[in-house]
Amino acid sequence: MAKMNMLQAINDALDIAMAGDDRVLCFGEDVGVFGGVFRATSNLQQKYGKARCFNTPLVEQGIVGFANGLAAQGSIPVAEIQFADYIFPAFDQIVNESAKYRYRSGNLFNVGGLTIRAPYGGGIAGGLYHSQSPEAYFAHTPGLKIAVPRNPHQAKGLLLGAIHDPNPTLFFEPKRLYRASVGEVPEGEYQLPLGEAEVLKEGTDVTVLGWGAQMEVIEKAVEKAEKEGISCEVIDLRTILPWDVETVADSVFKTGRLVVTHEAPLTGGFAGEIAATIQERCFLYLESPIARVTGMDTPFPLVLEKEHLPNELKVYEAIKDSVEF
Repeated sequence: MAKMNMLQAINDALDIAMAGDDRVLCFGEDVGVFGGVFRATSNLQQKYGKARCFNTPLVEQGIVGFANGLAAQGSIPVAEIQFADYIFPAFDQIVNESAKYRYRSGNLFNVGGLTIRAPYGGGIAGGLYHSQSPEAYFAHTPGLKIAVPRNPHQAKGLLLGAIHDPNPTLFFEPKRLYRASVGEVPEGEYQLPLGEAEVLKEGTDVTVLGWGAQMEVIEKAVEKAEKEGISCEVIDLRTILPWDVETVADSVFKTGRLVVTHEAPLTGGFAGEIAATIQERCFLYLESPIARVTGMDTPFPLVLEKEHLPNELKVYEAIKDSVEF
């Protein structure tokens, strides 16, 4: 085991993937000698050359269109979108091309080797153009996979899993954890499965579900709740698409309560999809309404970022309200 922060774990995953297969290419804005705006691709160009790790023009639609072409021809592109907020110019390429290549050709060709990395979420005082959480936009698109890690161990394993998965995958990295999240990471290659949630803590009174940086928030909220005798089951969804319905439903069958939290705004957020599915599956077992603790339905603010984000106190109050309903 090596001790790494999340950025180092991501860099290690990219290094291992590139070393293991000459078809793996990394590209995006400033990812070359500069190593990316957060340094996630540091030293990769020096190690593997400009033909395999290189800068692109500042055109996200072009980055993903180019990646689609490479993947369709058998390469394994890992494209970086500098901030997830910038992914929207590439929306058409992702949802109408990447997601549909295999389907429209009857599997004669596909872009399954494609992985798109993007730092997402708030917590760095980035304001409205460097703080958004766009996962729900893409979760509405059959043909894609979406993964979000919570710590360095998960980041390395899930990223390698995404790179080797035979489907185009969006890999959203919670940037406020890049250097703040530090932990032990196995050396060498390992892959974590996409589509499987992880039960981090078992409990009997309420299920608390999240992903990415919200797992740290959940941990603090659960600590407060357990001091008051509330037994919480904690689940990291890990993969938004496909999401692990069975693991979440099995937990709610046991606890009878569910609190879901994410940074994205409430309306249209992925918590709504989770809530709808779980009430269909578990309706007769529910002891209280499913609670959603999310960002506000406003553009992401700069000065009021802390008020906007769903912090541990908001999650704690939702846990209490659910149990006391």
